[in-house]
Amino acid sequence: MKTYHLKTFGCQMNKHDSERIAGMLDMHGWQATTEPHEADAIIFMTCCVREKAEERLQGQVASLKALNRPLIAVGGCIGQRDGEKLRAQLPHVDVVFGTHNVARLPLLLERARETARAQVEVLDDTVEDFAADLPATPEHAFHAWLPITVGCDNHCTYCIVPTVRGREKSRPFERIIEQAENLVADGVCEITLLGQNVNSYGRDRYGAPRFAELLTAVAATGISRLGFATSHPKDLSDETIQAMASSSALLDYLHLPVQSGSTRILTAMNRRYTKDEYLALVARIREAMPTIALTTDIIVGFPGETDADFADTLNVVRTAQFAGAFTFLYSPREGTPAAAMDGQVPADLAQERFDLLVEEVQRSARAFSETLVGTRASVLIEGASKRDAGILVGKDRHYRTVHVPVPPQSTANVWEGREVEVDVDAASTWYVSGKIVTR
Repeated sequence: MKTYHLKTFGCQMNKHDSERIAGMLDMHGWQATTEPHEADAIIFMTCCVREKAEERLQGQVASLKALNRPLIAVGGCIGQRDGEKLRAQLPHVDVVFGTHNVARLPLLLERARETARAQVEVLDDTVEDFAADLPATPEHAFHAWLPITVGCDNHCTYCIVPTVRGREKSRPFERIIEQAENLVADGVCEITLLGQNVNSYGRDRYGAPRFAELLTAVAATGISRLGFATSHPKDLSDETIQAMASSSALLDYLHLPVQSGSTRILTAMNRRYTKDEYLALVARIREAMPTIALTTDIIVGFPGETDADFADTLNVVRTAQFAGAFTFLYSPREGTPAAAMDGQVPADLAQERFDLLVEEVQRSARAFSETLVGTRASVLIEGASKRDAGILVGKDRHYRTVHVPVPPQSTANVWEGREVEVDVDAASTWYVSGKIVTR
């Protein structure tokens, strides 16, 4: 039996692609292993959005020289971007593949095994196949990633995604609904719709966005919990907000990347909204869904950022009252317009601002957690805590992490994938705690 070990970096789309890779390899007679030293093939699904992800890849691939020579495959965004150049940097890599030919990996691995020659195959975005149409081995039976688009047309000046994922392409409306219905029939209770910009779904295929209509249709399949990622503020319509507010299936949660609070920096980023427009959108969302948990992405140290620009970002965090935020130090990406801009912010100044931002985000996140104390939450249990086998970990409908003790006379595994009611009695910055009150 051939074995494989799969390591995934980056976004939800990479996680979805990894599930499809696992599904294909399982069908071709491979078996997954959690131990790299036991694997006949080690596959890296990579991300090149941040420099740290690339550094981790380089280190982990280099460390495999000490193992008993498994096949090493590198795919995802770095594979797409670098192709043959990756082999020059890491000559012991056996297979390089990109974001548009995930389906070819089993064949490429077999060729590398049989010929003892490296296989490099990177295709462009004219390929019509969607990874979502391939078989999958999901990480959790109760949750499914469901891509609705691939690629991106926004061309934010700091972002490499349009280069490595290609232009935005929407999947057929009917195919998405059919797949959602099949997932519900298979017992999936939570679906996350995926796209680099879900709000523009359908514009390329139908001439106008149909995301609000799609949300309503997927919610009507009987799915218990429905979420999506990621939303671009410039395309989040009032129709989508209404669709979210009117459906009991939609989570009370929205990830809405702001990236900066400065209108001047947002213009330089090519985000196509202003600070005031973003905050007005937040106000409309909260008017429709007063208890919603809003999270965001923020970049610190973008070229040209001044103290005044950074002050605007802190103001947005305080005004929007985010339940959480992914915060990043600006990382120049070769091939993006921002990498060539003047006014690169010194690393020590960017770090100083970053630390202040993290403090503000933590205050906001803690304040949101405290609003949940004394409430009863519907929580989807994901399994036992990795740090404490006596604690169950799940997500409420705000997508807040919830910790509860394993009930007496039961084990953690029997609760995985079950939705339970929890009385919340304590708050931490990034999670809340409580006790199960119904089974």
